[in-house]
Amino acid sequence: MAKAHDTWRVLGHGPLEQLADGVWRVEGSLPGMALKRVMTIARLANGSLVVHNAIALDDKGMSALDALGKVAFILVPNGYHRLDAPTFAKRYPEARVLVPRGARAKVAEVVNVSGDYGDFPADPRVKLEHLDGVRDGEGVMSIESDDGVTLVLNDVVFNMPHLPGFGGFVVRALGSSGGPRVTRIARTLLIKDKRAVRAHLERLAATPRLKRIVVSHHEVITDDPGATLARVAATL
Repeated sequence: MAKAHDTWRVLGHGPLEQLADGVWRVEGSLPGMALKRVMTIARLANGSLVVHNAIALDDKGMSALDALGKVAFILVPNGYHRLDAPTFAKRYPEARVLVPRGARAKVAEVVNVSGDYGDFPADPRVKLEHLDGVRDGEGVMSIESDDGVTLVLNDVVFNMPHLPGFGGFVVRALGSSGGPRVTRIARTLLIKDKRAVRAHLERLAATPRLKRIVVSHHEVITDDPGATLARVAATL
């Protein structure tokens, strides 16, 4: 696990991309790795923001983020996604840092945690829930927009294409690339009850008006996301 940053450190990243009304995404790089990471931003009904899997951006990117609204919540989606959590919390001291219940101890090693996903206030646009079968180590964010529902998952589902080079070979050998899937790493380190995870993913796949699924590594799932997630669930 990479050491969490204690100073604002900008790694390679793309632009702030709007996916829907009140939903944005940024894809970033990690040094020496083929793996991409994704930050998702959602706007609450009161206009404030929820930042899922925070990524430190350059001045232009942070100005664009700040123009969207006030950051009210910083979500650290599991115990392995802590890299920029401390510096984001310093930059937005009034924001509440929330984590999945099972990840609280690991995240609290690097940043003060305000509560878990169960402490997120009721909102007509954005909802959080813990994911079954992972000992509350991860959760799901659901965002209501004019065009439908966006689900935001973390490590339980990847959508990484096959990549060239040695790095691409490594992630392919690990079963992490090749489209939407539950990776071997997730099966080993994250999932504790396959049946429970499968059932929860199947429920999510049946979400009315499901438009897209954002994952914390690589590409958004937009091609028939419900059927795609159901197929992924069936592999468990």
